[in-house]
Amino acid sequence: MDSTRRSTDGVEDNMEKGSSSPVGITQFRGIVAILQWWSFNVLVIIMNKWIFQKLNFKFPLTVSTVHFICSTVGAYIAIKVLKVKPLIEVNPQDRLRRILPMSIVFCVNIVLGNVSLRYIPISFMQTIKSFTPATTVALQWLVWKKSFDRRVWLSLIPIVGGIVLTSVTELSFNMAGFLAAFFGCIVTSTKTILAESLLHGYNFDSINTVYYMAPHATMILALPALLLEGGGVLTWVGAQESLLTPLFIITLSGVSAFCLNFSIFYVIHATTAVTFNVAGNMKVAVAIVISWLIFKNPISFMNAIGCTITLVGCTFYGYVRHRMSKFASMKATSDALENVQLLPQVNEEKSNRLI
Repeated sequence: MDSTRRSTDGVEDNMEKGSSSPVGITQFRGIVAILQWWSFNVLVIIMNKWIFQKLNFKFPLTVSTVHFICSTVGAYIAIKVLKVKPLIEVNPQDRLRRILPMSIVFCVNIVLGNVSLRYIPISFMQTIKSFTPATTVALQWLVWKKSFDRRVWLSLIPIVGGIVLTSVTELSFNMAGFLAAFFGCIVTSTKTILAESLLHGYNFDSINTVYYMAPHATMILALPALLLEGGGVLTWVGAQESLLTPLFIITLSGVSAFCLNFSIFYVIHATTAVTFNVAGNMKVAVAIVISWLIFKNPISFMNAIGCTITLVGCTFYGYVRHRMSKFASMKATSDALENVQLLPQVNEEKSNRLI
């Protein structure tokens, strides 16, 4: 589930703390982390598209429910059995006030992603998802009245321009898929923004996030999936000569979705913020190329140009935010040191007044 994918702003502090390991080992771990992150991400996307297109299982709500069930079981095993990460305790009141609203947004985000895959090619869907930085900044500015530096706004121009060019030249354009992907960006941005306030005080990693939110998301989505798609699923089951292979692929998709969340946790702690940003955009490019090789969806020259502009714009945006964050951190440190140096002078002036 690519929904746990985070902005580099939220994980930058954790990434920049560094490691005491030798440089060679650290770089090797970073490369391994990025490769397994790419692998699971591409695997989930390709398998979901395969389920919708090749298996003709056109039920995104049911697929999302399977993902949530697998993630619930996987997170429980990882924390309770294997003890990969310690469980972050959450107050019962906070589970209702904080976790449940986040779970709803989490659920909607995954569903919209799968709906978009149902109708549009992976290349188009992945490009539209790259619009998330722009929707995040816009929401923070419009709703939360947060101001941004001019450089941030300028860095969004290639992202917006690339998305427009890609959408206009998309040969397999579908309005339902486009709207699902676009609103998915808005929901992803909302999730990122809400997490800062609703999860304040809880230092959640991706595994604990899935541990708490996947069960809620399963309960939220199970009934709508049953009511809206149950009959269609039964009809599809009756039309299959053998259910072994299709069910295996659908279940493997859910397991891979949980592994993707685990890989995100690993890559966040094994790379720097800049590397995470660049690798994330390269991951989109890899997914687009592999999906094209498998599904052969038509891509025009101008469409490829628009996609490239978008990815370059996302990388530039991440670089600008990283540089501004580093500058703000250095300025805060400098101001703190200056205040410390001034303290003896202030105390000395006070003592002189008393004489």
